[in-house]
Amino acid sequence: MTYQTLSCPVTSQLEVKKSQFITYAYPVLSRDKAMFHVEQLRKQYPDARHHCWAYIIGDPHNTTSAGFDDDGEPNGTAGKPILNVLQHKIIGNVLVIVVRYFGGIKLGAGGLTRAYAGATQAVVDKMTLTPFVSMTRVTVAADFATESQVRYIIDDLGGSIEAVAYTQCVTLTVSLPAADIAALTERLFMHGRVLTDDSDNDADIDDVSNV
Repeated sequence: MTYQTLSCPVTSQLEVKKSQFITYAYPVLSRDKAMFHVEQLRKQYPDARHHCWAYIIGDPHNTTSAGFDDDGEPNGTAGKPILNVLQHKIIGNVLVIVVRYFGGIKLGAGGLTRAYAGATQAVVDKMTLTPFVSMTRVTVAADFATESQVRYIIDDLGGSIEAVAYTQCVTLTVSLPAADIAALTERLFMHGRVLTDDSDNDADIDDVSNV
């Protein structure tokens, strides 16, 4: 199953009964990066009452990593509603942080849940989303005379060349959509050949590219 990812950071604001909800969304590929953004916003808004967040790393259908934090709000009224919206919208590799300034009127558990979900939906509505494409890495060998044709085929399939080595032949380290490996092998034909598929040994490349 496919999912969507955030193309660039985005922010929005929502007021509920005088409380201000300032929401930020970031594309992230690791929990460490997500926590970096959380700490940056804590420094940016040191006087805010709460900094609640949720993130999903990987596929929201079968995520490899997800987390949330209510940051002092009643249990289950902030982080989980943020996460639920992201899962419902099928958005992966994303962090949403909601900064709340208390307006003096208590919202109650139900009101808080709706407010944090609404704040998240507001930032989702402003997102530019793109389908996630799983990438893999392969090594391609070619003769010097056919290098230009091999480069053309790789580019035409949406791949990118990460490294090139010149020895008795030309060896190219290539990243391209996993679904196109068979097409690459077929199209190379007499121009070159795929030597290895390193996707199983390269955990982080699978989560870095979108189109």
